[in-house]
Amino acid sequence: MVQTTYLKLSMRGNADIHDITAEVEQAVAKSGLKNGIVTLFCPSSTSALTTIEYEPGVLSDLCRLFDEIVSPNRPYQHNARWGDGNGHSHVRAALLKADLTIPFVSGHLTLGDWQQIIYVDFDIRPRHRQIVVQIMGE
Repeated sequence: MVQTTYLKLSMRGNADIHDITAEVEQAVAKSGLKNGIVTLFCPSSTSALTTIEYEPGVLSDLCRLFDEIVSPNRPYQHNARWGDGNGHSHVRAALLKADLTIPFVSGHLTLGDWQQIIYVDFDIRPRHRQIVVQIMGE
């Protein structure tokens, strides 16, 4: 069986990070499925999904890393072409990914003790975002 639902988020941009673990767990529980996989997908070229320990130190380290390796202050060909100033946002999102798949067993996500699901919006302005949640199982 396959069920599809959506999570809606209001994001601030500029590497705004949201822990969406509870919402994904709720979607799996609501599906009534016991064993399977949940696939998350963000239909956006300036945001991404990953897992991390959701605590202030690690979140700060992640943001610092992106500032160091994909600085918003560098010249980007995307900005030259479109003039929208978010070239670094596209590159940052590409370093993570737009999708994430997590198995669930007995109705529970198989995440590690210190592992949460995060959504990161790298764009330069606030946006309303949607995440596709597709649950497959039995």
